[in-house]
Amino acid sequence: MKTIHGRTFLCLFLAFALMASFAGCQSSQPNPDGGKKPTSSKDPGKTKERGSISATVYDRGAVPAAEGTIEENRWTKWINENGPVDVKFVAVPRTESGQKLNTLFASGSAPDLIFEFSPSVKTPLYDQKQLMPIDEMIDKYSTNYKNLLKEYPSLKKAAIMPDGKMYQFGKINSMTPLRGVVIRSDWLKGLNLEVPKTLEDYYKVAKAFTEQDPDGNGKKDTFGIAMSYRAGETVSQMFQVGWMVEDGKLIKEWDHTAERLKFQIRLYDEGLIDKDYLNDNTGARALQDFVNGKVGILPWLFSWRDFTIKEYATLKDNVPEAKLEAIPYPEMEYGRFNPTLENPVQMTAVVNAKCKDPKAVMQYVDFMCSEKAGLAIKYGLEGEHYKLVEGKPVITDTEKFKSEVSWAGGGFGMLMSAPVMKPYASETADFNLDHPIEKEGYELYKQAIEVYLDPSVPYPELTHSEHMPQLPKDLNVLKANIDTDDFMAKAVVSGSSYTVDQAIKDAKNAWEKGGGKDIEKWMANWYDKDSDNAFLAKDMYEIMKEEDLIHQLK
Repeated sequence: MKTIHGRTFLCLFLAFALMASFAGCQSSQPNPDGGKKPTSSKDPGKTKERGSISATVYDRGAVPAAEGTIEENRWTKWINENGPVDVKFVAVPRTESGQKLNTLFASGSAPDLIFEFSPSVKTPLYDQKQLMPIDEMIDKYSTNYKNLLKEYPSLKKAAIMPDGKMYQFGKINSMTPLRGVVIRSDWLKGLNLEVPKTLEDYYKVAKAFTEQDPDGNGKKDTFGIAMSYRAGETVSQMFQVGWMVEDGKLIKEWDHTAERLKFQIRLYDEGLIDKDYLNDNTGARALQDFVNGKVGILPWLFSWRDFTIKEYATLKDNVPEAKLEAIPYPEMEYGRFNPTLENPVQMTAVVNAKCKDPKAVMQYVDFMCSEKAGLAIKYGLEGEHYKLVEGKPVITDTEKFKSEVSWAGGGFGMLMSAPVMKPYASETADFNLDHPIEKEGYELYKQAIEVYLDPSVPYPELTHSEHMPQLPKDLNVLKANIDTDDFMAKAVVSGSSYTVDQAIKDAKNAWEKGGGKDIEKWMANWYDKDSDNAFLAKDMYEIMKEEDLIHQLK
């Protein structure tokens, strides 16, 4: 009997291996809907369809190197292993999402499901017919999301585009204040001052904080109030700068802008603010001064727990005796306003018009707005990242949670609704009350809730910025090219040589020459004809009253 030569044996072995591999590939060939049909382990005679989609995910640069990338990490793996469809993730830089998405659509490579907050990015895609209506896929394939729509009709209202169809998926958020003002209450006490209530009070307290050595170091090295970047935006909101309804008509105001400018000039001329604030474009200098204990009043955009464990914790490290208090916006001749609140009905995703498997998209959306996905993305895995104590997740290892879980929500939690997660939500809003700084931060957060969630105080804007009407492309281009800020900055630094009246006059001229009157006309017409169907501040306040977060935290 002849023996088989080694090379011949190897060839035969490879041939059989290739045949087996080919047979395996045939068993999982893509079906016409783009998914695979893996054989069920329970019953080899039956197959289960599994769709396949692509979806964007915000890249915030927050994924630790040890965890991989935002496209491939423990949570993309978990989603694909536990979810109903296979998902290929495509990273979109958070700060350049519009540019990236435009490039993807222009090249024909845009994913099936697009996650995006900004209406200014999504509306042009709708205008260009790049998006698919979602009404039918919800009706035919949805369970979880369909139930959410029934319970929260405003979610449907916010999803409808001008043609009367829904184009956006979204989520329901808890209404926490996003802007506000915190003050050094230890400075108030040390100088025997009351919490400021009026605009004049704000000025007097800022003056005292600057001139009366509130930190007791014998030097004149403190500022009464921050004014750059987020602080300046928040001060503008105090004055209700922008669009406002007057006598039932939507108008662009100028008088409030003038009053804000006078206030800024007064602070600047008397040295109550950093005189270089106009060059602090990111607010980094203002925050640095604050955490070093050199700023008494901080108007800002807040994520309260993040602020506690970052800026407040740093302040306490540098100035252990520092205390903060959340205070209302000042009373003015035309009233007092609440700050920006968390968008209670936030639209976060749209579907590419070229999507070939709407069913798979809907299955993924249903999964990602489920309790199971919400628990994993927010808290991690039970027994690994948290334990349940009286039904509530309690983080067992803070550092492990920070490195493996904390960064996931910003990219994968954009369909996670507060009502779905309410059974697991902590009454302390996830502050660790065993930690002294976080306990103080929680008290500050509760103050902010009590001060700013007051339905008797009007909202300063027509609605949340994400629900504002989006201008047509031509008017949007005009608006982008109109610059009135330079006139305001010039008035601040020029003293009596360039007055507020002249700055407002020049700004109005620039606005009108740049096409501003056409923008005003379009906005006024929209308000007259379409505002009844829009999600406005009154709708936000109705949700605020229903949620009643103030009493939940007492």
